[in-house]
Amino acid sequence: MTDITVGNAVDGKLGLAQLRMDPAVLDHQAAVAEQGGNPQLAENFRRAAELATMDDGDVMALYEALRPHRSTADELATLRTSLVDRGASRCAALVEQAAAAYARRGLLR
Repeated sequence: MTDITVGNAVDGKLGLAQLRMDPAVLDHQAAVAEQGGNPQLAENFRRAAELATMDDGDVMALYEALRPHRSTADELATLRTSLVDRGASRCAALVEQAAAAYARRGLLR
Protein backbone atom coordinates (compact mmCIF):
# COMPACT_ATOMS: atom_id res chain seq x y z
CA MET A 1 0.00 0.00 0.00
CA THR A 2 2.92 2.39 0.44
CA ASP A 3 3.48 2.34 -3.33
CA ILE A 4 0.06 3.83 -3.98
CA THR A 5 0.76 7.54 -3.95
CA VAL A 6 -0.27 10.48 -6.08
CA GLY A 7 3.33 10.84 -7.23
CA ASN A 8 3.49 7.23 -8.43
CA ALA A 9 0.16 7.63 -10.19
CA VAL A 10 1.30 10.80 -11.97
CA ASP A 11 4.63 9.17 -12.91
CA GLY A 12 2.83 6.15 -14.37
CA LYS A 13 4.39 3.77 -11.87
CA LEU A 14 1.08 2.20 -10.87
CA GLY A 15 -0.45 -0.57 -12.91
CA LEU A 16 -3.74 -2.42 -12.69
CA ALA A 17 -2.17 -5.03 -10.42
CA GLN A 18 -1.65 -2.38 -7.73
CA LEU A 19 -5.13 -0.91 -8.16
CA ARG A 20 -7.20 -4.08 -8.49
CA MET A 21 -9.78 -4.51 -5.75
CA ASP A 22 -9.43 -7.61 -3.60
CA PRO A 23 -12.51 -9.90 -3.70
CA ALA A 24 -12.44 -10.22 0.10
CA VAL A 25 -12.72 -6.45 0.47
CA LEU A 26 -15.67 -6.41 -1.91
CA ASP A 27 -17.35 -9.25 0.02
CA HIS A 28 -16.87 -7.26 3.23
CA GLN A 29 -18.42 -4.19 1.58
CA ALA A 30 -21.35 -6.39 0.54
CA ALA A 31 -21.88 -7.46 4.14
CA VAL A 32 -21.78 -3.84 5.30
CA ALA A 33 -24.27 -2.81 2.60
CA GLU A 34 -26.59 -5.66 3.54
CA GLN A 35 -26.41 -4.77 7.24
CA GLY A 36 -27.20 -1.19 6.25
CA GLY A 37 -30.39 -2.30 4.53
CA ASN A 38 -29.17 -2.05 0.94
CA PRO A 39 -29.40 -5.56 -0.57
CA GLN A 40 -29.09 -4.28 -4.16
CA LEU A 41 -25.74 -2.65 -3.41
CA ALA A 42 -24.65 -5.79 -1.56
CA GLU A 43 -25.41 -7.90 -4.64
CA ASN A 44 -23.46 -5.47 -6.83
CA PHE A 45 -20.44 -5.81 -4.54
CA ARG A 46 -20.72 -9.60 -4.65
CA ARG A 47 -20.81 -9.61 -8.44
CA ALA A 48 -17.83 -7.25 -8.43
CA ALA A 49 -15.97 -9.73 -6.19
CA GLU A 50 -16.52 -12.40 -8.85
CA LEU A 51 -15.34 -10.06 -11.60
CA ALA A 52 -12.22 -9.11 -9.63
CA THR A 53 -10.88 -12.65 -10.13
CA MET A 54 -11.15 -12.44 -13.94
CA ASP A 55 -8.77 -11.10 -16.56
CA ASP A 56 -9.55 -7.58 -17.72
CA GLY A 57 -10.21 -8.82 -21.27
CA ASP A 58 -12.79 -11.31 -20.02
CA VAL A 59 -14.56 -8.61 -18.01
CA MET A 60 -14.68 -6.30 -21.03
CA ALA A 61 -15.99 -9.15 -23.21
CA LEU A 62 -18.75 -9.73 -20.65
CA TYR A 63 -19.74 -6.06 -20.69
CA GLU A 64 -19.69 -6.04 -24.50
CA ALA A 65 -21.84 -9.17 -24.68
CA LEU A 66 -24.42 -7.58 -22.38
CA ARG A 67 -24.91 -4.50 -24.54
CA PRO A 68 -28.23 -4.55 -26.41
CA HIS A 69 -28.17 -6.11 -29.89
CA ARG A 70 -24.63 -7.52 -29.37
CA SER A 71 -25.43 -11.15 -28.52
CA THR A 72 -27.79 -13.91 -29.52
CA ALA A 73 -29.72 -15.94 -26.97
CA ASP A 74 -27.35 -18.87 -27.61
CA GLU A 75 -24.28 -16.69 -27.08
CA LEU A 76 -25.64 -15.44 -23.77
CA ALA A 77 -26.47 -18.99 -22.71
CA THR A 78 -22.89 -20.03 -23.50
CA LEU A 79 -21.57 -17.03 -21.56
CA ARG A 80 -23.78 -17.93 -18.60
CA THR A 81 -22.44 -21.49 -18.60
CA SER A 82 -18.84 -20.30 -18.78
CA LEU A 83 -19.43 -18.01 -15.80
CA VAL A 84 -20.93 -20.86 -13.79
CA ASP A 85 -17.91 -23.00 -14.68
CA ARG A 86 -15.61 -20.24 -13.40
CA GLY A 87 -17.47 -20.00 -10.09
CA ALA A 88 -19.12 -16.67 -10.97
CA SER A 89 -22.68 -17.77 -10.22
CA ARG A 90 -23.95 -14.27 -9.44
CA CYS A 91 -22.65 -12.90 -12.73
CA ALA A 92 -24.13 -15.94 -14.48
CA ALA A 93 -27.53 -15.18 -12.95
CA LEU A 94 -27.26 -11.59 -14.17
CA VAL A 95 -26.53 -12.80 -17.71
CA GLU A 96 -29.53 -15.13 -17.51
CA GLN A 97 -31.78 -12.29 -16.35
CA ALA A 98 -30.46 -10.01 -19.09
CA ALA A 99 -31.05 -12.66 -21.75
CA ALA A 100 -34.68 -13.04 -20.66
CA ALA A 101 -35.23 -9.27 -20.57
CA TYR A 102 -33.54 -8.80 -23.95
CA ALA A 103 -35.71 -11.55 -25.47
CA ARG A 104 -38.88 -9.87 -24.14
CA ARG A 105 -37.83 -6.44 -25.43
CA GLY A 106 -36.38 -7.50 -28.78
CA LEU A 107 -32.82 -6.56 -27.83
CA LEU A 108 -31.07 -9.75 -28.91
CA ARG A 109 -29.00 -9.89 -32.09
